[in-house]
Amino acid sequence: MKKIAAILLLVFVMVISAACSSSSSSGKPEKTTKSNGEWQPEKAIEITAPSGAGGGWDTTARMAAKVLSENKIIDQNIGVVNKPGGGGAVGWAYIHSKKADPYKLFITSPPMLLVPLNGQSQFDYKDFTPIANVIADYAAFAVKADAKWNNLNELFADMKKDPSKITIVGASSPGSMDHIQFVKIAKAAGIDITKIKYVSDQDGGALTQILNGSADVYSTGVAETVEQVKAGKIKVLGVTSEERLKGDVLSDFPTAKEQGIDATFVNWRGFFGPPDMDKNAIAYYEKKFKELSDSAEWDEIRQKYGWDEMYMNSSEYKEFLKKENNEIKTLLEELGLAK
Repeated sequence: MKKIAAILLLVFVMVISAACSSSSSSGKPEKTTKSNGEWQPEKAIEITAPSGAGGGWDTTARMAAKVLSENKIIDQNIGVVNKPGGGGAVGWAYIHSKKADPYKLFITSPPMLLVPLNGQSQFDYKDFTPIANVIADYAAFAVKADAKWNNLNELFADMKKDPSKITIVGASSPGSMDHIQFVKIAKAAGIDITKIKYVSDQDGGALTQILNGSADVYSTGVAETVEQVKAGKIKVLGVTSEERLKGDVLSDFPTAKEQGIDATFVNWRGFFGPPDMDKNAIAYYEKKFKELSDSAEWDEIRQKYGWDEMYMNSSEYKEFLKKENNEIKTLLEELGLAK
């Protein structure tokens, strides 16, 4: 009987060992969860900025990673990588290849809608997983300090006579953000947007064109104007926020709305993941980005860069993106730039 019992015990041990071995070598990634079933990261997280260093995507990603790490909102290491090219398309293609990977996130904004709509990317926002929006940035329209226009109404009064005689310059390509943000406000002011003369300078020379008289109006982000306004080189005719922004210099910039032009343009900026992300991972990141948005440290960063608070969770983000995409598509079709 002892011999039979020993044999049975040996068989039992072998069966258990085989089951464990089969489970660990199945090749399927194990989901990391808390005891209550919530997803938890178990390795470093990578955030892609689909641009070079120093721009809005890069700055937002790096500031977010800093606060998430230093405040222990996320315990794992968070790295930021730059993948510039194609107005964001190179970075989006990279993330799309990381299907369902919850450790690969990216930062984006309106070009995620604009670039695919004008035919420069095969992927659009529906090919990814919106996780959370974290800030709102805005456009500013600036001219040389001694320009004859002192507000948007004076500028648009001249443009109504002949839009093509006034040159608008921006850093993005035709049909992308610097172009479309100006077009949206100009259309609301009654300008024939099909006759607007927009030139693109993607090599950092847009401001120089304003200062040397090669162009008349600089369409850019609010943050890009502050130092030049302080130096007395340019003046801002209007910004695209709903209300005046807070902060040194920023509070002096009049909105288009307060000048009687019923339109705004928001440069929303938030985080996405690859396609087919697990819903538990999405829920985890939604919660963490909400903690980021609510933190005092993030509020200080928003004030530093002139950003507004604009948190949206995944479902809110999807609805917002759908509405924005339809509006932008209409503008691009009117301009003959939709593909």
